[in-house]
Amino acid sequence: MKWPTAMDGEPVPENLPNQELAQYRFLLHQNFVSNEEKQEVQKKFIEAIKAENMLPLFQIVAPELGWPDEQEFQNTAQKANEEQVKQLDEKIKDAQENLGESEVRDAMEAKAAFYSRIGEKDKANAQYKATLEKTIGFGQKLDIVFNMYRIGLFWNDHALIKKNLDQAKSMIEQGSDWDRRNRLKVYEALHLMSIREFKKSALLLLDTISTFTAVELLDYDTFIFYTVLMSVVALDRRTIKSKVINAPEIISVIGNIPNLQTLLTSFYECNYAPFLVALADITDVIKKNRFLSPHAEYFSKEMRILAYSQMLESYKSVQIANMATAFGVSPSFLDKELSRFIASGRLHAKIDKVGGIVETNRPDSKNAQYQSTIKQGDLMLNRIQKLSRVINL
Repeated sequence: MKWPTAMDGEPVPENLPNQELAQYRFLLHQNFVSNEEKQEVQKKFIEAIKAENMLPLFQIVAPELGWPDEQEFQNTAQKANEEQVKQLDEKIKDAQENLGESEVRDAMEAKAAFYSRIGEKDKANAQYKATLEKTIGFGQKLDIVFNMYRIGLFWNDHALIKKNLDQAKSMIEQGSDWDRRNRLKVYEALHLMSIREFKKSALLLLDTISTFTAVELLDYDTFIFYTVLMSVVALDRRTIKSKVINAPEIISVIGNIPNLQTLLTSFYECNYAPFLVALADITDVIKKNRFLSPHAEYFSKEMRILAYSQMLESYKSVQIANMATAFGVSPSFLDKELSRFIASGRLHAKIDKVGGIVETNRPDSKNAQYQSTIKQGDLMLNRIQKLSRVINL
């Protein structure tokens, strides 16, 4: 397969293993996905597996998803894979006997890429590690670590992801080109997003928005989708305005992603009724994303809290009926929402049920600092008293 060429003339890494197939596998396990959508996804999944003779992957997912054995395909794929491994081994042997270390390394990496493509997780990792030992070039070493990271990402192996991410960060600190530094930021941002470190993820994504080159990991529209979501839920209004709403890279793409622009602009412009509608639609999309699905309800809740806080900050008190109208919901629904968030300490307000109003109760920052100082002073006095007892003894 001929790789596309990067701006600097270097080959762009292949999408190995194919992350889209991991998304297919995720969707086929979800109860909220319709049967019609599952049938379409399953068809694409099986076609992709058969096209590349991905026998190891098939043997894992077929029992999970109740697929038929398809013994004929398994026999054909096994024969084709054995032949491919034989050819790759012959190339490695020929390079060892007749060529140089660089050609040996390339032949070994080709074998690792083959294992990665067909879903042989352990063999791919082992082969990449062996290739890493033969690699001298710093950039090539980083690319191999990135390859192992993507294997961990495909199989949802967080230990493997973290191990290779830490290794890549350690290698980058020793010096590297700007392209791989920026790619690492996207790799790290994706990991942080998956473990609910939204703010750190947002800052890394925004830092690479004009220099995005990690096309082997995700396409640019998906990158912008993640960037906007992480930013709107984790960053302040000033940053959202300057780095997201006004960013030409985002402006050029955001219209391609349903409901994303509505979510962003309606939230910032305090237009809350369309905001809630867009939030509901975006939450449905998030549920179908294998990285964000575990955080879908959390994201929706945090965005609603931010919107309620944003509106309440503008008033000393507001009628529940008027606030419900602004959000396009019923007063009873809003009352339950606000009560829950106030009780948990997420909203600084109180509800007057008799008057039907919500009164804001903004925390006094100076008073909070005073109380904090008193607590710290008490703690220090207690420690001094304990220390004096020890000294007296």
